[in-house]
Amino acid sequence: MNRLYIDPGTGSMLFTVFIGIISAAVYVARAVIIKIKNSVGAGKKIQADKNKIPIVIFSDHKRYFTTFKPICDELDKKGIRTVYMTMSPDDPALETKYENITAEFIGSGNDAFARMNLLNARIVLSTTPSIDVFQWKRSKDVDWYVHVLHSAGDVTMYRLYGIDYYDALLLSGKFQEDEVRALEKMRNLPAKEIVMAGIPYMDAMLERAKTTEKKQHDVPTVLLAPTWGQYGLLSRYGEELIRSLADTGYNIVIRPHPQSFTADKDIIDDLMGKFPESDKLHWNRDNDNFEVLADSDIMISDFSAVNFDYAFVFGKPLIYSNTGFTKNLYDAWRFEEDPWNVSTPRRIGIELTKENIPNLKQIIDDSIGNTSLDEARNEAKNETWCNIGSSAGIIADYLADKYGELSKQDIPEETEEKTEAAAEVSK
Repeated sequence: MNRLYIDPGTGSMLFTVFIGIISAAVYVARAVIIKIKNSVGAGKKIQADKNKIPIVIFSDHKRYFTTFKPICDELDKKGIRTVYMTMSPDDPALETKYENITAEFIGSGNDAFARMNLLNARIVLSTTPSIDVFQWKRSKDVDWYVHVLHSAGDVTMYRLYGIDYYDALLLSGKFQEDEVRALEKMRNLPAKEIVMAGIPYMDAMLERAKTTEKKQHDVPTVLLAPTWGQYGLLSRYGEELIRSLADTGYNIVIRPHPQSFTADKDIIDDLMGKFPESDKLHWNRDNDNFEVLADSDIMISDFSAVNFDYAFVFGKPLIYSNTGFTKNLYDAWRFEEDPWNVSTPRRIGIELTKENIPNLKQIIDDSIGNTSLDEARNEAKNETWCNIGSSAGIIADYLADKYGELSKQDIPEETEEKTEAAAEVSK
């Protein structure tokens, strides 16, 4: 029995050695487990990165292909794999052939947004506002969201929080950047990356206009092109306005905003029934508005951004109407002054009021050929349309550079393993 006796000093030493052996074994076991876990996790990450689409262009309607096409042309030249995802089954993108760009219809409504919410991509470019506000959510597997404007004018003319949760904005005028920075400060948001890019579809429209021969008309062709909603011209003065136009004896083309046929369907159906197609009156629903803009002599609108396409690209006279627009539903409500889209028509056009609708023929006659507002149009054009003719190249260069930057930010597999192992062992 005495042979089994261990004095306290020796026992303490042996216990310490035993604990050391156990600790070393635990350390080795943890290291092995971490190595196995990391090898599996790293494999998943590598596979995920292999499946990550470099650039996705997301379009919620076929009418935005006029914005995206010039950008697609430039991206295709750069050889960057891009997937164009559209919610329109008849989007022109689906029929356009590229070497490095594929287009696919991803469904409509919630089906499309569900697809976007689970997307695995490096960069998403879109004109669609309100990401992370309504159905469309930021995917955890998308690294960078970029918004490009689909028209000239304010970024505050989106519904509330329209651009808050994008990472980058492609703008066309200094006043837009000022609006964005002011909203960020008000809402305590991180600063977005801003690129003064320009307006791709207006660049393309300008190129087409240079080579389009002006048609000659026996009588003026008047284009009525209002926005949609309760403050649009057709909602406010529809029947009275169209009747006054018909009484002029001029050629009348009515082109409602595409959204009108959904949001204002009852109004549009009623007006189309009262004023059917004739040799002097035509309802236009073309996806591309270039032909009706180029072929008309004067345009009547409200606060629609088409005002600026018409005035800046074609340099033609504009008749605008202040239809009682309210800022309440838009980011513009945070600012005391009127939005640029609302204030600028006063500088570059002739106002139409409810009271002078009966005198519309005289207003049209006085406006056609009047050059007194040419200087004001040029000033407004310079405020909102930078990099004329080169925006698509600037945007493609930005996307290519950003893709390269984001790709380099991936943490190497070995670094991930060492970092996690060190964290586990230190527990």
